[in-house]
Amino acid sequence: MRISVVEGTSMVGTVILSWSGGKDSAIALGELRRDPRYEVKSLLTTVTEGYDRISMHGVRVSLLDQQARALGLPLVKVPIPQAANNEQYESRMREVLTRECAHGVNTVAFGDIFLEDIRRYREEKLSQVGMEAIFPIWKRDTRELAVGFIDAGFRAILTCVDSKQLDGSFVGRTFDHSLLRDLPSGVDPCGENGEFHTFVSAGPNFSHPIPVRKGEIVVREDRFYYCDVLPDTQ
Repeated sequence: MRISVVEGTSMVGTVILSWSGGKDSAIALGELRRDPRYEVKSLLTTVTEGYDRISMHGVRVSLLDQQARALGLPLVKVPIPQAANNEQYESRMREVLTRECAHGVNTVAFGDIFLEDIRRYREEKLSQVGMEAIFPIWKRDTRELAVGFIDAGFRAILTCVDSKQLDGSFVGRTFDHSLLRDLPSGVDPCGENGEFHTFVSAGPNFSHPIPVRKGEIVVREDRFYYCDVLPDTQ
């Protein structure tokens, strides 16, 4: 994948990366580690209380911990109540980010690509705690990103599919060239519109692959198909 200039501030600073466990986060981390202006201090992930899973992606926290170890970075977890409203989410995030800012972190990086409203929201909320946002893969071509991710040797699995945007049969599939060919027109190759989410188990940033296997598939809210990704201990 080509090296890009990080979208955002030109200052040198310590960065915490908003980490979903998925491919866009992994691509963003690679870009940041190649950019001499930034030092990635840690990963920041929201986890749902009581479920011990990454919020929205549905991935087990035990696998999230394995990712952080393989990437050689500390993990900052933000516990979010089940069925949290926006006020609860923002309160928990503000508490953690205020603490990180006091410890010298001045920037949060995100793997967003083209959703302008999401970017404005993140910038506004971070400014309230004296921090700023950067977007390492902003406005990059999503098909090029997807192909480059696969060609670079990353491995990922679709953990969640929104069946209102993509057929639920895609959940649990490997994110590879075959999947890209099968995606219907109108579905973003990176799932940037929320069509699907992924879990990355191996790649250039990882010191070692994380052995996983597919578990049970369940449907939540009559639309979201989740594949339970399990540690493969065999």
